[in-house]
Amino acid sequence: PKNSSKMFGEKEKITGTVIVIGRGEVVHSGISLSLEGTVNMQLSAKSVGMFEAFYNSVKPITVLNTILELVKPGKLPSGTTEIPFEIPIRHLKNKTLFESYHGVFINIQYLIKCDMKRSLLNKDLSKSTEFIIEDQPNKIEEQSKKIAFSINPDSISVSKKNLRIPKFSIKGHIDSTNCNILKPFTGELIVENSEVAIKSIEVQLVRVETCGCAEGYAKDATEIQNLQVGCAFLIFYETNFIKRNEPLLILS
Repeated sequence: PKNSSKMFGEKEKITGTVIVIGRGEVVHSGISLSLEGTVNMQLSAKSVGMFEAFYNSVKPITVLNTILELVKPGKLPSGTTEIPFEIPIRHLKNKTLFESYHGVFINIQYLIKCDMKRSLLNKDLSKSTEFIIEDQPNKIEEQSKKIAFSINPDSISVSKKNLRIPKFSIKGHIDSTNCNILKPFTGELIVENSEVAIKSIEVQLVRVETCGCAEGYAKDATEIQNLQVGCAFLIFYETNFIKRNEPLLILS
């Protein structure tokens, strides 16, 4: 495809060129291009023993299936042959084009595939590549309402018993819970107090995926990004009058 990012929206057209390189004359039974989109359910290591029956009963759902004939049966000359194409992205009737997604339990994938049919004595040639479907920015409803949060020892769940958590208080807000992925995730974090010295402050973006049926539910959390927003430096300094060896805490 001409779009190097391989990212498209619904009802757009994919344009590009199919390149065939042959050492000699290439005899074929037709060259076609197809767009395929499927929604698959897959098993996770954490869901083994829970979803086998449900997984086996759920078949992949096809949401996109477009075929375009590029070249009718015939011959291509020796060397390089370039075949331009343009193919629209249109979902099947009563289906929806979801955004591309590669998760723990669900996989939504879109492929553009080129096939060259050949005689029985020669193997058919096929090449495919993935392209990405994303919602257009004007479809995303952004919510400007700020959501406040508070973190302290009482709000943290501890797996180990008798583990003492130092006293601290952190407050802040995120600007919106409905975010445009093309724009920064913004908010504010305030450290009100801490019983111990702070070495680093990090913000972690985690995707929580839940899948279930009548037999039960499984939840899997996956880290998407971890960003350090504050760090501490210990600085030892001297004066001309009194020699000191005291640390200064600086947050940046």
